[in-house]
Amino acid sequence: MMLAEMPYEVGPIRPPSEAGSLLIRATRNCPWNKCEFCPTYKGVPFERRPLEDILEDIDKAAALHGDGFQTAFLQDANSLVMKTSELVEVISHLKEKFPRVQRVTSYARARTVARKSVEELKQLHHAGLSRLHIGLESGYDPLLEYMKKGVTSDLVIEGGKKVVESGISLCLYVVLGLAGRLRLEGEETWRNHALHTARVLNEVNPHYIRVRTLTIKEGMPLYEKLASGEFEQLSDAAVVREQQLLIENLEVTSYFASDHSTNVLMDVRGQLPQDKEAMLSSIERYLGLSEEEQLNFRFGTLLGFFGHKPNYRSFKEFFIASKREAVRAVIQQLEGQEAGRTKELVAEFNRMLI
Repeated sequence: MMLAEMPYEVGPIRPPSEAGSLLIRATRNCPWNKCEFCPTYKGVPFERRPLEDILEDIDKAAALHGDGFQTAFLQDANSLVMKTSELVEVISHLKEKFPRVQRVTSYARARTVARKSVEELKQLHHAGLSRLHIGLESGYDPLLEYMKKGVTSDLVIEGGKKVVESGISLCLYVVLGLAGRLRLEGEETWRNHALHTARVLNEVNPHYIRVRTLTIKEGMPLYEKLASGEFEQLSDAAVVREQQLLIENLEVTSYFASDHSTNVLMDVRGQLPQDKEAMLSSIERYLGLSEEEQLNFRFGTLLGFFGHKPNYRSFKEFFIASKREAVRAVIQQLEGQEAGRTKELVAEFNRMLI
């Protein structure tokens, strides 16, 4: 069923891990909505939905779907801005109407979570809130300020520790390549981005670390800085080197997930610390490829996500000679028509993925 046909309100986004979840809109849009790297909700004001409207939507969803979901996600960008008592009521009502639901999750901002007491978070957990998805993006404060994130690394640590203590599962998001080629404080910012992000993650030790790779499109404030030359993106190889430095410095027991198509190496995932060596080995193997081979892999991977053949579903498949040769033939044809067209298509595909 199309979202426009839904008898209840549904917001525009959710994490990939919630693709099969019931979506319930608790708030509209984002109360901050100033991040330079985010196109979502721009130009749209934040609104708190009346509690009775949210409860009514849950009733409508139950009438439409029956007891057909095992997971649910509360939208939009920061449901925890609601009063704790009201959010408890929402979650309790959802669990009553959908008794098979085993997991209830939501996005949240670190600043909002830091303002909650551990006792409030425990109340939400007891009501049924299973997991919070929070954007760390970077642990390097000058970069957070440049990107107008509206939080500091200390706030993320404070809020993250409270979530972990409450028993709620915590997923922190990191944006690979966020620093581009900036030189904040006179240094190569990508290094500080990786090292300080590892520092914050080590302090919090979240249950999940999810990485996304910076992609810039119209509608983002950062797009204007890219167009003017103030901001310059990293190459795929440089992003992978940044990811390598991040992982090398992690001392956590988190699950490291690379579950988004913008990432160069979606195979770099696993349970830390035991899978760290295998993850770094995969990165080293990629960095050992020639620039031509790296482009072959990236282009072939993105073709796969758009339903075409040949494609790579994992980095291991790149080493199947027949697939590699088939992708090379497509690239040669494109380059014969227009030099540089392959890289342009990779950039276009990436913009379509966010």
